Amino acid sequence: MKLYNTLTRQKDDFVSNEPGVVKMYTCGPTVYHFAHIGNLRTYMMEDVLEKYLRWEGYDVQRVMNITDVGHLASDADTGEDKMLKGAKREKKTVAEIAKFYTDAFFADCKKLNIRIPDVIEPATSCIDNYISIISSLIEKEYAYLAGGNIYFDTSKLDKYYVFNDFNEDDLAVGVRDGVGEDENKRNKTDFVLWFTKSKFEDQEMKWDSPWGVGYPGWHIECTGISIKNLGEKLDIHCGGIDNAFPHHTNEIAQSEAYLGHKWCNWWFHVMHLNTNTGKMSKSKGEFLTVSLLQEKGYDPLAYRFFCLQSHYRKSLVFSWENLDNAVTAYNKLVARVAALNANGEAVDEKEVEKYNAQFKEALGNDLNTSLGVTALYDVLKAKTNDATKIEIIRSFDKVLSLGLLEAAEKINSAVEEAPAVSEEDKEVEQLIEQRQAARKAKDFKTADAIRDQLNAMGIVLEDTPQGVKWHR
Repeated sequence: MKLYNTLTRQKDDFVSNEPGVVKMYTCGPTVYHFAHIGNLRTYMMEDVLEKYLRWEGYDVQRVMNITDVGHLASDADTGEDKMLKGAKREKKTVAEIAKFYTDAFFADCKKLNIRIPDVIEPATSCIDNYISIISSLIEKEYAYLAGGNIYFDTSKLDKYYVFNDFNEDDLAVGVRDGVGEDENKRNKTDFVLWFTKSKFEDQEMKWDSPWGVGYPGWHIECTGISIKNLGEKLDIHCGGIDNAFPHHTNEIAQSEAYLGHKWCNWWFHVMHLNTNTGKMSKSKGEFLTVSLLQEKGYDPLAYRFFCLQSHYRKSLVFSWENLDNAVTAYNKLVARVAALNANGEAVDEKEVEKYNAQFKEALGNDLNTSLGVTALYDVLKAKTNDATKIEIIRSFDKVLSLGLLEAAEKINSAVEEAPAVSEEDKEVEQLIEQRQAARKAKDFKTADAIRDQLNAMGIVLEDTPQGVKWHR
C-alpha cells in the first residue's frame, strides 16, 4: 500500500513497525458540542483507512481519545476551556456535557457506519500518565515552570516545525486573530503542558500535581493516551489537517523529547469540508450535523457516499446541490444492487479475485475511494453471474461501508410487502409524473395546473431531494 505521509510530504510504501500489526491513533472529538459533518468527514476517511488495512489482513490496534478537559478555545493556549464553555452555554456540569456529547458523537458514527475504535480513552482518565511524562520532561530540561504553569521549551529542539518550513519571524503569536502573547513563555512557540489554579480559577475539573492544583494542556493528552495504550512506537497517527499545527507538531515535540527516539512513522491528515463561504466551523455559529441532514430527509449513508467520491487529501465543497446529486447516484446504485438475483448460482472465485485486485489497486494507492466506487460500478457491468457480483460487492463494502446489500434487501422486502396499487393511486402517480416532466421542461404553468388538479383531489405533494412524496 502506498500512503501519503504529511511528515515526509510524499507518498511511500506503507511498512509497519511490527509485521502484520498496525498501531493507529486517532485524535477524537472535544465533546462540548455536536460534531458537524466536516468533522465527521475526517472520521469517515480514518474509518476507511482502518477497514482497508484490516481487509488487507493487518491486525489493526486503534486508539482514540475523548477530549473532556483541557482543550482551550484558542490553540495558542489562551482563552476559555471548550468544555467549560459548553457547560456555561447549557447550564450543566462539565461531566454532564461530556457524557451527552460523547453519546451523540458515537450515535452519529453508527449512522455513518463508522467503526468504533478498539480503545476509547477519555482525557480525564490518564492524569497520572500526564504528570509522569511532564515530570520526566522537566528532569530532562525540556520543560520549565513559569507563572504557575509548566511549559514545553521548543528552543531545545533541533527542528520544531516538522510539517511545514515556517519562517519563524512571520509566524503570528497565535493561530487565530486576537490572541495575545503569553508573557510567561520563554519562546513564542512554547506551549503549556500543565495549567495550575493560578490561571483558571473557574475551571471545574482540577487535580493535584507536583506544581499545584490544575489540569493538563490539550497536547499532552494525546501523547499520554497513545503511549499508555500503544507503547513507545506508533505506526499511524490520524486527524484533520487543522490539527497538523500546532497540535500534532506539539505532540511530536513532547513525545520524542520524552521517549528519546522517533515516535510515529506516518501522519494521515484529512482536508477540510468547505462551504461556499469557507471551512465549516462551530465557531461560526450554525453548522450542519447528521441529525439535521436526517431532518431534511437525507440518508446519512448518502452523505458517506458523497464523501467517498472525493479524495481525502482534497478539500471537498459541500452544497445542497452536490449532496442531492450524491443522493441520486447512491439511490441508483442501491437499486442496481437490489436488481441482482443469485438464483442459487455458484460464485466464480476467479472473478472475485480479479475484482478484489482492482479494488486493491485503487484503495492501495493512497486510499483512492473515488476509484474504489468506480470499481463497484465496474462489477455491476461485468459479464459474470449475479451471485459473483453480490460476493464482490460484499467484499468491497467491508471497506466502503455504504450498506449496499442491506439497503437493497430493504427495497426488495418493501416490494414484496407492498399492497396492490389502486386505480386511483395509479392516476395520482401518472399526474405526478406528468408534473415532473413539465417542470423539467420548465413549463411551470402546466406543472402548477397539475398540482392544482391534485389538490382538488385531496392530494398533498411534498418535493424532497429523494423525489416527490404524496399523501391524502
